[in-house]
Amino acid sequence: MKRYRNGEIWDFENEMGLPASGEVILGLDGGTSSTVCICMPVVPFGDPLPDPLPILARAIAGCSNHNSVGETAARETLEQVMAEALLQSGSNRSAVRAVCLAVSGVDHPTDQQRILSWLRDIFPNHVKIFVENDAVAALASGTMGKLHGCVLIAGTGTIAYGFTEDGRQARAAGAGPILGDWGSGYGIAARALTAVIRAHDGRGPHTMLMHSILRALKLSLPDELIGWTYADPSWARIAALVPLVVTCAEAGDEVANKILLDTVDELASSVKAVVQRLGLCGEAGNDPFPLVMVGGILEANRRWNIGREVINCIINDFPGAVPICPRVEPALGAALLAWNFLTRQSQ
Repeated sequence: MKRYRNGEIWDFENEMGLPASGEVILGLDGGTSSTVCICMPVVPFGDPLPDPLPILARAIAGCSNHNSVGETAARETLEQVMAEALLQSGSNRSAVRAVCLAVSGVDHPTDQQRILSWLRDIFPNHVKIFVENDAVAALASGTMGKLHGCVLIAGTGTIAYGFTEDGRQARAAGAGPILGDWGSGYGIAARALTAVIRAHDGRGPHTMLMHSILRALKLSLPDELIGWTYADPSWARIAALVPLVVTCAEAGDEVANKILLDTVDELASSVKAVVQRLGLCGEAGNDPFPLVMVGGILEANRRWNIGREVINCIINDFPGAVPICPRVEPALGAALLAWNFLTRQSQ
């Protein structure tokens, strides 16, 4: 175990006596926009989980997707947010029983192994470490740690991820904006920006998006969007324009409305692909399964309700789908995953 990795990040441990909170679990949810770390006490195995779940500390930091910010910055963000959560809780690394890191960009076993190796340098040997895609923690947040069903995440990025009760898993989308996550916040906003440029060129229909986006960005001419976009093409910065698209669609703009209708189709098709590949709906297509819905694109309480339209589209094909809006955040879902892993290992 290293005393510190990034500067003086772990120096607080030198001034700390015995941990005040006993053994703890760290659960991390690392997305494209932010990273959250939850520190919770280890609940005795065999005991029912308390309601509400105990949380000792919650820390938040920026993006930890290595595909977006690079591996060095992603690692630094993850390490900082873990250290902050332990500091807030009065704990240190010696008190950690398990860590479940669920982060976007973990798309292959090599990604998992690289992160596991790095975490092994940070924590003592007794700490159990689990690395998953952030979609897995999002699913667990809706099923309270049970890996069964399908989760749809639609925020800055998007992914659909599913598990069967016997452990088979499948995913759809989640390949990032270059490879076409058009149901994501980035995808919605990128299409809106494209529509403005096309309208300005005369290659596309007039749209209210032009005036709305230029005014919001304090720009005078559509040509200025080129400089604005490429000055900082970070995914979250582009995705922040989504509310403008929804507002224009609610005001009757056909271009904005078409973008949102296509978004619904994209998101629903991702879920349908996962459900069909795993057979979650059963042979007759009517079996019940949890459908966990996570992300700002699905949660917007607007008249043009993307989440509601996606659910309607899915239930039309799979009437057994049981939509779930999680009661806890994905970082706590990651902590519950770690607790369940420990529980199974103790049996």
